[in-house]
Amino acid sequence: MSISMIGIDHDRAPVDIRALFAFTKKNAGEAMEKMKKTAGIYGCVILSTCNRLEIWASHEDGQELSLYQCLCDLKGIEDGSYEKYFVARSGEEAVKHLFYLAGGLKSQILGEDQILTQIKDALNLSREHYASDGVLEVLFRMAATAGKKIKTEVPLAHGNPSVIHQALSSLREQGYDVQGKTCMVIGNGEMGKVAAQTLKEAGGEVTVTVRQYRSGIVEIPAGCSRINYGERLDFLPKCDLAVSATASPNYTLREEQIKELDISKPLLLLDLAVPRDIEPSVGRIEGIKLYDMDSFRSRTFSPEQKESLDKAARIVQDQMDEFFQWLNGRDLIPRIQEIREDAVQDLNLRIDKILRNTPMEEADREKLLQAVDTAAGKVVNKLIFGLRDSLNQEAFRECVAGLERLYEE
Repeated sequence: MSISMIGIDHDRAPVDIRALFAFTKKNAGEAMEKMKKTAGIYGCVILSTCNRLEIWASHEDGQELSLYQCLCDLKGIEDGSYEKYFVARSGEEAVKHLFYLAGGLKSQILGEDQILTQIKDALNLSREHYASDGVLEVLFRMAATAGKKIKTEVPLAHGNPSVIHQALSSLREQGYDVQGKTCMVIGNGEMGKVAAQTLKEAGGEVTVTVRQYRSGIVEIPAGCSRINYGERLDFLPKCDLAVSATASPNYTLREEQIKELDISKPLLLLDLAVPRDIEPSVGRIEGIKLYDMDSFRSRTFSPEQKESLDKAARIVQDQMDEFFQWLNGRDLIPRIQEIREDAVQDLNLRIDKILRNTPMEEADREKLLQAVDTAAGKVVNKLIFGLRDSLNQEAFRECVAGLERLYEE
């Protein structure tokens, strides 16, 4: 079995190109179901975020599989010119990429931990649509373990890094202070709530838009006001800053709409959505500054960060070694189970006569035999898997073969 992936991210393509290949949660689930039916594919996972799109597959060894073509088929894209924006990885290279990704080491903001949740969510969605398999299950779980370990042990980032935090930090460096500013956040999803909370903590007067058709109680961050989504254009002229962060396939703010408004003071717009929420031409309107997801990149590392990256790399390598040890030994599991059963039976035969001649109630004797079975199985497992962890793969396979021959005699 082989592991392959193809991906596009903020380093390889601008936001408009990434938007062509982005998936909603619903569409990703449907796409994985279709992919799973492809001959030779055992499992697949789609990871779609604001900054990246990745398709993962476990498939037959030696299979000529074009994940880019699979993606284009799923998206109905016939233009092959976009392939230059993608990178394909397989085997160890792919595994290493995922482990680094889970640790926030490939994010637009170094050390951010939202990607860890997104990786877990991608696996869960694949499970819900019966698209994952044993190999991808273990791979993504171990990547999450590596990510948590890096987050706990490596001081890559401080505070709560996210796109909105990075944006405000960059604006502060330019002399822009949110304190006392009138702010609007369009969208009340996960990113919208984070944006509203962050702006509020920075001293802004924050209003959040809420869709009218939503039923029940809609929660917004404490201290924020709310308006209906349909009132956003009426409220915009009052704003100093507006953030749009929705999953809408359509623009939340268009040039023709804003040109009709009486905006008499400077307005700063942050578009944190993929696909874009705000029509790019809005940024050409006098008095308006428009920033998108790609506007706040930072890739200069301090000596402390470089030291942390080295430590994170060691964690990744340890986790990779463990994964490949599992992957390469999967075929041994049934053989180990047979050795355990033979060893337990061997022990039973050796102590059966002693137990039969020991005075006790028959029910107690049976309970004792069951307890011996369980204990013996655990001891054999401990011994065999202890060998696996202390020997290289070839030596461990020789040990397993030797144990099999022992019980063949």
